[in-house]
Amino acid sequence: MKVNGTLPAVALTLSLLLSGPALAQVTGSVVELDVLDGGRTAQGTYLGAMRVTLQEGWKTYWRAPGDAGIPPQFNWSGSDNVGDISFTWPAPSVFDQNGLKSIGYQDQLVLPVEITPKNAAKPVRLRGTMDLGVCKDVCIPEQLGFDHTLSADAGRNPAIAAALAQRPFSAKEARVAHTSCRLTPTSDGMQIEARVTMPSAGGREIAVIEPGNPMLWASPPETQRQGDTLVATSEVISESGGAFALDRSEIRITVLGASHAVDIQGCSAG
Repeated sequence: MKVNGTLPAVALTLSLLLSGPALAQVTGSVVELDVLDGGRTAQGTYLGAMRVTLQEGWKTYWRAPGDAGIPPQFNWSGSDNVGDISFTWPAPSVFDQNGLKSIGYQDQLVLPVEITPKNAAKPVRLRGTMDLGVCKDVCIPEQLGFDHTLSADAGRNPAIAAALAQRPFSAKEARVAHTSCRLTPTSDGMQIEARVTMPSAGGREIAVIEPGNPMLWASPPETQRQGDTLVATSEVISESGGAFALDRSEIRITVLGASHAVDIQGCSAG
């Protein structure tokens, strides 16, 4: 699986070490992982979820973790009959962490996953590892293994249904009228000024910009509201440090508000 809009691995580690709570060893497991069954859909796909249960007060990170943190990474290499994999991320929370903002989940994350089998007549086995960062007073990396054969006959799972209901609104559902991205070269990469015309998502809104290319990283945007338009400014740099092109159709903007979150895919020229 590729995770868009995240720091390169080395930069992530340095960010966690230097900017977040201290990295330390913690005695005893603070996080557990199990796979939930949601049965087979009308389209022939399998619905499941990765449930991450943390000890009280601990948190883990969203796919774009903010100023400091490690996004979840999956290795599916031991799986059988797995074709396409699609996640539905529940809307995350924003945490203040030593003056920095991190984005993620506290106490529990139920991450719905939809699997398209390579062969519809054969069972689907999910086997691999999940790497993630978890934080409280200290931050530690965790690697959790899983091995589960999904049940095609499983009924509706309330935990999966609740997680799906917590997904961000689509642009249409949130009544987004227009989204544009103005791109300006900088000494290190490219500045994005995203302008989203939409009703308020409630309270202080925070925008997250993901470039849509795993080799690119976008800085946490400065976000402000100007009337009916939310303006978010971020800088995108390449992992290699070289020149790159940005495809506006792949840019993903998530607005996190006190009332709801909004997931916007693509933007026009600004």
